[in-house]
Amino acid sequence: MSRDHTVYSSQSGRNCPACGQPIKRCRCPRRPAARELPTGDRVRVGRSSKGRKGKPVTTIEGLPLGDAALRDLARDLKRLCGSGGSLREGTIEIQGEHRDQLIEALRERGFDAKKSGG
Repeated sequence: MSRDHTVYSSQSGRNCPACGQPIKRCRCPRRPAARELPTGDRVRVGRSSKGRKGKPVTTIEGLPLGDAALRDLARDLKRLCGSGGSLREGTIEIQGEHRDQLIEALRERGFDAKKSGG
């Protein structure tokens, strides 16, 4: 495996493997989609509060879905929890502490979801 290109830069974040530009500025026709990013075989549902002034956010990582399906799933899960959230680089973030409720909902949809973190 050749390591002749930058994958991550502390100044710009993730870089496109094809052109080397930051993902947000990449205009390659074969831009990597969220489903092509490395994922495990298990969906991880965690909790984070870093950089959010102590407010908890539930994160869902490792979903093997494309961008459109991920967007639809995020919308449905936010509606289920009755809260806001966002989708960032293949990770769904939902405001508040909803891990148990989301794990149950993901298992009903056929995903192997597991609680991650403390």
